[in-house]
Amino acid sequence: MLLVVTYSQAARATLRNVCRSHETTVVRRFGRAALFASTELGAFLALRLRAKHGGDVQLSRTEPFNEFAEVAAEIREAATAYEARNSPSTPYAKFAAGTDHPNTEQMRGREL
Repeated sequence: MLLVVTYSQAARATLRNVCRSHETTVVRRFGRAALFASTELGAFLALRLRAKHGGDVQLSRTEPFNEFAEVAAEIREAATAYEARNSPSTPYAKFAAGTDHPNTEQMRGREL
């Protein structure tokens, strides 16, 4: 998919018009950003926005996030356990203390 992010009011207005005109190419819209399908039309629309608005439009290619291929099992298990905790107000650092779950500092320093 192609991620299009706009940084000016004019670029946002053009993005809104493009999204309305090409609904089948727009995968998802987020206000000042949109995901376009990875098609030649999606690329054309994204490049057209950049040609019209220059640096006010950022383009990135994205790919779906596969949590099972990209994230260690211990991280997935920690996220699931944390969401199933008894007290919803318990911060993760306190929840993970004294368990086998990774702490925030460990996770912060490791790349996916």
